[in-house]
Amino acid sequence: MYKLTLFVVSTLILFSCASSPPRQELEMDVDMPNSWATEVAMEKDSIDVAIDWWTEFADTNLNNLVEEALQRNLNLSIAAANLEAAAAQAVIAGASLYPQADMSVNGARRKQNFIGMPFPGSEDKVLSSTSTTYGVSLNVSWEIDLWGRIRAEQSAAVSQFQASQADYIGTQISIAAQVCKAFFTVVTARKQLELAQATHDNWKLSTQQVNQRYLSGLSSSLEYRLSLSNLSLAEASLASNRAQLDIAKRQLELLLKRFPSASIETREDLPEVVSDVPSGIPADIISRRTDLVAAERRLASADMSLKSAERALYPRISLTGSGGTSTADLKNLINGDFGVWTLAGNLLQPIFQGGRLRANVDFNEAQTKMNVAEYERTVLNALAEVENALTNEYYLSERERALKKAAEHSLGARNLAELQYSRGVSDFLTMLESARSAFDTESRYINARRERLDARIDLYLALGGGFSIEDSYIFNEENEEQTDGTDEKDL
Repeated sequence: MYKLTLFVVSTLILFSCASSPPRQELEMDVDMPNSWATEVAMEKDSIDVAIDWWTEFADTNLNNLVEEALQRNLNLSIAAANLEAAAAQAVIAGASLYPQADMSVNGARRKQNFIGMPFPGSEDKVLSSTSTTYGVSLNVSWEIDLWGRIRAEQSAAVSQFQASQADYIGTQISIAAQVCKAFFTVVTARKQLELAQATHDNWKLSTQQVNQRYLSGLSSSLEYRLSLSNLSLAEASLASNRAQLDIAKRQLELLLKRFPSASIETREDLPEVVSDVPSGIPADIISRRTDLVAAERRLASADMSLKSAERALYPRISLTGSGGTSTADLKNLINGDFGVWTLAGNLLQPIFQGGRLRANVDFNEAQTKMNVAEYERTVLNALAEVENALTNEYYLSERERALKKAAEHSLGARNLAELQYSRGVSDFLTMLESARSAFDTESRYINARRERLDARIDLYLALGGGFSIEDSYIFNEENEEQTDGTDEKDL
């Protein structure tokens, strides 16, 4: 995130005199809870997970891949371009606060005919006069922002920049989460391939045993055909898992802006979720979520656009002036004796524009209402995502523990069934069912481990970062100061 920090600092320097409306505390029809309805009972009462939450998985390779994605991912490049465009718009919007100056250099040559003028000797010809003039001037104009219309426009643009900044950081968080999930998907696909290979090898050995028993007259042709069928199914499953592994690798490589060659390497096994979810996470922790910050900033921008539209109904006062030289001789262009200047003031009061200005006010009022509703919807979605993530955190951990026990028992049952079958104590169908159950249960357990990791990532995303409320990406408001009477603060 170092590039982002450098860009934001440079942008702040660029329009350091810009202003933005303060963060708003909106009253919603939905009562905000003080704590979450889904409480996860854990032993630890507090835990600090850094903003770079992916380091919790303690995998150097994963950390490097996330950093690579944050430098190279194409979606992040698009978000960065949008951020740069928003910064430029903020500068453009505030430019009218300052005097506008331009310099002009001109030259002109003119011929005049004096027709019908009673000059002696001009009866038989047309008299004419040719003149040349040169000029250089510096022109200055300045609209006095008496009612704060331009400042409101600038404030709206700065708020849009802050929203784009939040979107950019949100994209970073999303990319990191996608890389982590894709990384674990590759590991899961490899584990599934290893399981499929082991199952294939086991069925190949079992088929050989059944064939020997069949040739010895100890097994029926039905058992032999069933063993061959399961061996073929194992081969099909092996091919399918190989394809899934390649596809998973390519998906991860695309996130890294690498050529999708399916050659990327990851760890051999899935990590454990080692940290517990602390009890008593405050509900207002979601206020740091970048989508909420962006929604609030867009609402603030809409409010300032409405103020600008209302103030466009007031008179505008502007000053214009120019100074320079005007001469018929080019060498006198910088001679002060040929200096000329003008100074003028202008008062413009809109009277009738076909309802355009009033309609613009109505339009911005509707935009504000829309942004209020959008903000409330974003808050409700955020609350639901956290509750769902907390619920998944609990039940997926229970599911993982149960499937782990089931996989251990299924493996033991398969080994026992194979032993009993080889001794003629158990029938082939029992061994067949136990083998299928062991494969299916182990596969489900592997997927459950990945789902548990995905659920933890989703919880981090829902909370906007780690478990500590101090972990914040942007907009530390402690140093904000009031700048004027229009409810604006320094950016």
